[in-house]
Amino acid sequence: MGHPAQVPSTRSMVSPGSDEQPGVTLNIGGQRFTLDGHLLRRFPETRPAHLARCTSTCPEISRSLCDDFDPQSGEFYFDRDPLVFRTIAMLFFEGEIHMGRGVCPICFKSELDFWHVDASFLDDCCRSSFSEKERELSEIAHRVELALADKARAGESMTVRGRKVLWQLMESPDSSFLARLIAIVSFLLVVVSSVVLCLSTIPELQVPDEDGLPGEHPTLSVVETVCICWFTLEYVLRFTAAPRKVRFILAFMNIVDALAIVPYYMGLALSYLGKRSSSTSSLSNVQQAVQALRIMRVARILKLARHSSGLQMLTYALRGSFKELSLLLLYLAMGIFLFSALGYTFEQSHPQTLFTSIPHAFWWAIITMTTVGYGDIYPQTYLGKMNAAVSFLCGILAIALPIHPIINNFVKYYNKQKVLETAVKHRLDRLALEEHVQGFAQQRWSDLRLRAEETQNIKIRTFYLKCYITNKNV
Repeated sequence: MGHPAQVPSTRSMVSPGSDEQPGVTLNIGGQRFTLDGHLLRRFPETRPAHLARCTSTCPEISRSLCDDFDPQSGEFYFDRDPLVFRTIAMLFFEGEIHMGRGVCPICFKSELDFWHVDASFLDDCCRSSFSEKERELSEIAHRVELALADKARAGESMTVRGRKVLWQLMESPDSSFLARLIAIVSFLLVVVSSVVLCLSTIPELQVPDEDGLPGEHPTLSVVETVCICWFTLEYVLRFTAAPRKVRFILAFMNIVDALAIVPYYMGLALSYLGKRSSSTSSLSNVQQAVQALRIMRVARILKLARHSSGLQMLTYALRGSFKELSLLLLYLAMGIFLFSALGYTFEQSHPQTLFTSIPHAFWWAIITMTTVGYGDIYPQTYLGKMNAAVSFLCGILAIALPIHPIINNFVKYYNKQKVLETAVKHRLDRLALEEHVQGFAQQRWSDLRLRAEETQNIKIRTFYLKCYITNKNV
């Protein structure tokens, strides 16, 4: 954010030719600003320019453009922030605006709108932060709109209300205690399913099947079936309650959920088909396919990202650091090619060389630059060892340099998401309070009207009763 431009004092705002050219005097928050007519004509769409034109042609309109007007001094009074206007007034002198340090961009935007100044006059040093805040405002408005659209309202059909309530239960853990309980159960079942997948590979826990091949333990199979039933029910309910079915299916996390469920049912179908087949080769192929599908159950661990906002933020931070990661991969690729070629050249003369070709040396360059060093391939000449020392030093620098920007992106995105969540929550709370106050006022007005009607009815009845008594006495 740029520093605020040094605005001239009140006296310096009046040019020597101000007597000949009509200007305008503004009193903003107790501070007086005088702008000459030739300055105002540079930006005729602004509010001060409108005031200067309407003062001589239509004074009534000019008074409607300000909070108050003093006809004796000719000053227009505004109950606005004078410090913000001091930066906006620099537009008439320099043709650009700089935001002051510590000024809220949202409040600055409202001041620009009030004075009819376009945001394009902001200088480049301030426009980036201002545009970022505008995007945050649009994101807040979008989230509030989605949250309001998902809430059940009066006057809607039972089907629509039920779908919205179900969607809140499955997608918003903070909406109610039951929704939080469902999210906790789903999280625990993901962990249990992952543990079962690991335990099923232990030979001591495997049971031979009909063909004598090691198979999954029956207890683990029952636990796996329970987890799959829960995941299936959860996916079906979320799909049923989704307002946009196609968008729901194509969402990344929903694709992960489908990949966590489909292999189980495909394995059951293949096992059933394999039992009905009498061919030995087809049975073997089916068993291999079933084993491959069981490995796909690893995708269930990705379901944890649905219940962890930290993992989601890390994913978005890595996506935002695409340039830094691309630079890292490019630097590593260049280093791998260079040092593997040098290593192959230096090690060619050794009789027991392990560098048989440059592509074979790629593996050595990768594990050296990433500081892994398995030791299965290593240089044996002095030049090869010097090449290895330079390669892992370059690898350390290549990995360390992009770390700081990636961490900064993560912290920035994390803080931004927290601010957005808080802003959305406050906006929803304020809307709920406004609806409550409006409903209370309407109810109060209805009560007062009923009381007035009752009072009027009592007066009418009393009048007719007096007339009846009077006539009866007569």
